[in-house]
Amino acid sequence: MGKGNEGRTELNAELLAYAQSRLKLSNFSVLVGLEVKRLFEGGAVLGMTVNEHHLQIHNVVHGGVIATLADTAGAIAAYTVSAVGAELATIELKINYLLPIAEGKLEAEGRVLRAGRNFIVVECDIRNAQGHLAAKALMTFGGAGARTQQSVSE
Repeated sequence: MGKGNEGRTELNAELLAYAQSRLKLSNFSVLVGLEVKRLFEGGAVLGMTVNEHHLQIHNVVHGGVIATLADTAGAIAAYTVSAVGAELATIELKINYLLPIAEGKLEAEGRVLRAGRNFIVVECDIRNAQGHLAAKALMTFGGAGARTQQSVSE
């Protein structure tokens, strides 16, 4: 582990490789083109490159793509403060779109604001290729135990 930006403790290369491999198991994350760039205790930085299939009819990135980037960065940040083997699910996601994004590389930094017994609250900044804040998200994650169809319908 080493010190990252602003005194944050970066997590080791083995954990980063593990997060990168887990992300590749998500077909949607692969389709969108998300990449885990850095991990630190209580945070994660993800990136993606805007391609034509990310654009909506006004030739800017679709809000759902940006929300996906924020949600995934937030979830991975939450996992950095969770018990090994924990399963998390997004309970709430609120996002403000501040600038249109038409091209370039995007970076999302998820940071844990509060990790409680049952919930983890995370914020995420999405920056465009020039480093300008393009969107801001706030998310809540909760534990998600394994469920069968039978337990859901009971």
